[in-house]
Amino acid sequence: MTTITNILLVDDHLLLRKGLRLLIESEEGLNVIGEASDGQEAIDLVRELAPDIVVMDINMPNLNGIEATRKILAESPQTRVLALSIHYGKQYVENMIKAGASGYLLKESAPKELIKAINVIREGQAYLSANITEIVLSRLRQETGAGQSADFHLRASKVKRP
Repeated sequence: MTTITNILLVDDHLLLRKGLRLLIESEEGLNVIGEASDGQEAIDLVRELAPDIVVMDINMPNLNGIEATRKILAESPQTRVLALSIHYGKQYVENMIKAGASGYLLKESAPKELIKAINVIREGQAYLSANITEIVLSRLRQETGAGQSADFHLRASKVKRP
């Protein structure tokens, strides 16, 4: 017996939501229980429908996906959020992860990757697309000072104090 995972789609583009619904519902065990066109509507639907996973866009009218994610997870910590965005800039990625998203996927990703991300997240793990993983790792390296080039260390070792 397959466990059903209930999903809420949040994106301000109706055509994209309908395409995502068709893609997701073609997979056994995945069920789209609602759609929202902005962050505030998403919060209201999470309260009403209690989805397992919210597939969340970032840039939307009324309330963006980052703020909506924060509010959803504050009220419903068992809900998992998968960011699905065209944005791969560090600020977007970092803010979405800090808001509590369990995953981040670019809209340019293949449809199979969306299904993979949903399946990974529903198992309680995190998912980042390859491009996003590099952004997160570079930020961690920057914060820890790791990953500096050997050339930098070589030049620094040749500098002598006066």
